[in-house]
Amino acid sequence: VGVMKAFGLFWPLGLYWLFQRQVPVGDNVKIKLSNSQWREKLTSDQYNVMIRRGTERAFTSPLNNEKRKGLYRCAGCDVPLFPSDTKFNSGTGWPSFWAPEKESIEHTIHPVYLLGDFGAREVRCKACGGHLGHMFTDGPKPTGKRYCINGVSLYFDPQDTTSGSTDAKPPNY
Repeated sequence: VGVMKAFGLFWPLGLYWLFQRQVPVGDNVKIKLSNSQWREKLTSDQYNVMIRRGTERAFTSPLNNEKRKGLYRCAGCDVPLFPSDTKFNSGTGWPSFWAPEKESIEHTIHPVYLLGDFGAREVRCKACGGHLGHMFTDGPKPTGKRYCINGVSLYFDPQDTTSGSTDAKPPNY
């Protein structure tokens, strides 16, 4: 009886621990830096979000209001992640997109998502493994997906669409 009572009291803590575990970045990333190298490269906010898997406060990113044509690139490694023509206003307070560039991101399953949106996934940069945000299944057509991305994980690269040139420089390079 004592064991059952203890189990009844502590199983929620075990589930909470399991659900809060983060899936480690795999060996399949192309760009591998040490924690100290990431700290040198990224701002403290970028490090907290991209490496420690944090979330920036809603409605704080200047990228929410970006309307120019161009590419949204990874703040950690400069890889193109989202074309501007896939951006939409989700009303959530984070830059949102309905589709990424091909082969630019990876999705990971986090057990806590199984309690809500079964299609929800963590989204990471495929090249450096940096945490970008989350993908949900309540987005607009044509994909029905909403990539809700932390603005500090991105930088905007405005492009001259006639020449393909760019005038943006990644932050902290």
